Amino acid sequence: MPGTYLITGATGSFGNAFTQFLLDNANPDKIIIYSRDEYKQSLMRERFKSKPGGPLRFFLGDVRDRHRLGMALNGVDTVIHAAALKRVDAGEYDPIEFIHTNIGGAERVIESCIARGVRRCVALSTDKACSPVNLYGATKLCAEKLFIAANSYTGGPPIFSVVRYGNVAGSRGSVIPTWRGLLKDGRRLPITDVRMTRFWMTMDEAVRFVWDSLHRPMGELHIPTIPSFKIVDLALAMGADSDKITLTGIRPGEKLHESLVGPDERIPGFGEYRSDTNEKWLSVNDIKERLKSI
Repeated sequence: MPGTYLITGATGSFGNAFTQFLLDNANPDKIIIYSRDEYKQSLMRERFKSKPGGPLRFFLGDVRDRHRLGMALNGVDTVIHAAALKRVDAGEYDPIEFIHTNIGGAERVIESCIARGVRRCVALSTDKACSPVNLYGATKLCAEKLFIAANSYTGGPPIFSVVRYGNVAGSRGSVIPTWRGLLKDGRRLPITDVRMTRFWMTMDEAVRFVWDSLHRPMGELHIPTIPSFKIVDLALAMGADSDKITLTGIRPGEKLHESLVGPDERIPGFGEYRSDTNEKWLSVNDIKERLKSI
């Protein structure tokens, strides 16, 4: 799908992967990398061997800045809003900053997309927005509601959609690279609770799911159907036995199980959707196979 794309927070794990997908599959006229970290932008230039006149454009800016967003969105057809502050513990300590970026930034993106006549905007959300128990999740739930409600302001275009999914296996900050480093150093793996379950989604699956959501006609909340796994089974699949595991207890703001649809939400095609009551499960051997590609 040719056209001009802008990705906020584009220097993160998802932004790098989605940029590669667009270059390989969409024949884009232009991809605007919008982020506030000049060092990560320089790394991305090197990774993609970006040259003057090529499809990649690097635009320093913050989603909190309406004026800067308006400049970056000039002539843009499609926006992928991936920028957010995400660390749960940091959100508990600095809630105002999370509110400014995750809620205020969402508002600025919406206003700028409308002002610039963008055709479609897809915002990335998280399982933590479902029945939130921490500040990060609460800000993402607010952002979800802002994006969906924005459709009533315009009648489309722009069409605003949201994708909500869990942690992406192997992404920056996920448990897999952290545990690999610990095992390499001969250290024990910290597990909060042996009962803990999570959903499994690869970066390729996340990228494809976001891409597919761009082609759906309605602006709404999109949720994937993905398998669950037990955290302790992940440790076993990575080669840790009971002697290499330390139980630490659940941290503030952390859930025992992930939820993608809460008991009081009304989402067509879904009842309550939790990682511990999911119908699809990964065994230890299934996890081992999936780890080969991460």
